[in-house]
Amino acid sequence: MSEKRSGVIEVVNFHKSFGGKKVHQGVNFYVRKGECLGLIGGSGTGKSVLLRSLVGLEKPDSGSILIDGEDIAPMNENELINIRKKVAYAFQGGALFDSMTVYENLAYPLREHFHYSEKEIALKIREQLAEFGLPESEHLYPGNLSGGMQKRVGLARAMMMHPEVVLYDEPTAGLDPYNTKRIQESILSLKAKGVTSILVTHDMPTVYAVCDKVALLQNGRIGEQYTIDKLKSEPEGPMSLFINGESA
Repeated sequence: MSEKRSGVIEVVNFHKSFGGKKVHQGVNFYVRKGECLGLIGGSGTGKSVLLRSLVGLEKPDSGSILIDGEDIAPMNENELINIRKKVAYAFQGGALFDSMTVYENLAYPLREHFHYSEKEIALKIREQLAEFGLPESEHLYPGNLSGGMQKRVGLARAMMMHPEVVLYDEPTAGLDPYNTKRIQESILSLKAKGVTSILVTHDMPTVYAVCDKVALLQNGRIGEQYTIDKLKSEPEGPMSLFINGESA
């Protein structure tokens, strides 16, 4: 248990139901500082629900969600503001504001939560777009961007407040190999800066490329949690069988 308590993120005995359907029945896992956890499982197992719960967009029926040792489950919207500065959510489709340019999308969280001058905001946005390989895109609207660019802009916006944790919801879904590699490089760059992350995905090559460990969400619980090295060394293990489509 002492090892678990070192986690930046710790989910303890998490239960969640929707309309009488039990989705989570005692989920437990943790992620240490600077680690990337790959969260895999079949469709409908509630992976995205777990991510949303880590920023307070969903509430558990019971259980604890600890961020830096602080239980966010009972927090109200005002109390969650500081948590959402530390924990960024990179939505599956980018979740950009269609009526705003790329610049305005990235400026939004800075104007909402900080007191930077417009000159400071402009500098931060240019630096961020350059880091994510998106120079000269600030005047474009989301509708003018490819799917891969939208995802990278969404990730750039998530990082504008320099969060300690980033939650990725299917960041490579529907992308070609080039854009998938760009997303992988962005995740690895953030890891190198000490950012802690959880990656929900069905894209196992990306899991192998960026994650330190993998958790299998199955039957309402985390059935297995392996390091990448252990996963590679046990081709007949329960998680490998799931990945290869040989177990439910």
